[in-house]
Amino acid sequence: MDLENTQSQMRKGILEYCILQIISQGSCYSSDILDRLKQAKLLVVEGTLYPLLTRLKNGGLLSYRWEESKSGPPRKYFEITETGAEFLASLRSTWSELQFAVDCVSRIATNQTLNHIENNQNQTTSTQQP
Repeated sequence: MDLENTQSQMRKGILEYCILQIISQGSCYSSDILDRLKQAKLLVVEGTLYPLLTRLKNGGLLSYRWEESKSGPPRKYFEITETGAEFLASLRSTWSELQFAVDCVSRIATNQTLNHIENNQNQTTSTQQP
């Protein structure tokens, strides 16, 4: 099993949510989105971001506007649409449910591991007593 591939797939699975979350805070230029993802330790390259932004725009979740730049060509700023805000609200709910489920599974697994260790220690202790 390839750990890096699994980690990459996990990141890709939450990327749309994170991008919509960032843009929902105000209109953003693509480099601003990349910077915020980088700050959050979600390293994404432009080649991944642009197709995703296009797909979200084509899906009606984002819109964009062109703004003149003082230091180069015009910049495309993305904004979340009303449909995008509703979609994001659903994703937030889904994320909360997934987070709860994963936390539950992790707690159960941790408790079972601790119980197993404790049982092994008790068995070892009882077999060592005269």
